[in-house]
Amino acid sequence: MRADGRAGDGLRAVAITPNCLDYAEGSALITWGRTRVLCAATVEASLPAWLEGRGSGWVTGEYAMLPRSTTTRTQRETRGLSGRTQEIRRLIGRALRASVNLEALAEHTIIVDCDVIQADGGTRVASITGGFVALALALRHLVDGGFVDKKVFGAPVAAVSVGLVDGEPLLDLSYEEDSRADVDFNV
Repeated sequence: MRADGRAGDGLRAVAITPNCLDYAEGSALITWGRTRVLCAATVEASLPAWLEGRGSGWVTGEYAMLPRSTTTRTQRETRGLSGRTQEIRRLIGRALRASVNLEALAEHTIIVDCDVIQADGGTRVASITGGFVALALALRHLVDGGFVDKKVFGAPVAAVSVGLVDGEPLLDLSYEEDSRADVDFNV
């Protein structure tokens, strides 16, 4: 039995509040155990220069941990991104792009911002899962507005962490477990 009473294959409680922001084309607040991530999807009618004229849209992910999202204040990354932040942004972007027919997205870019409000392990997987909800709402906005065809929707995505802690396989690691894990990864 784990510190929070879950079995090894038990998930922490997950709740998603869609459309939690007034101005984003899609948004979601995901609470995963004690982890909280605010996800906002912004639609832009433009593309990165390297993608112009290729007949494809683009989806990218952004990620940040707010200063008091952890037990001690995390510094804002004002002088460049850490390797960890860059790796997490790439992971989020790749996961979310897998859920979209980029050709049907046409000449649009969707930026999904994932801001960690509180971290207790699983910020990557919460960002991917909540980010997908925000992305799907932004895509629905585009479809309903007649800007893209409903073929833009691909398969939904979600993520979860797994790891070995003291030789025992565990699903959905909290921070306390993740910090002691022999190995962990995100699925």
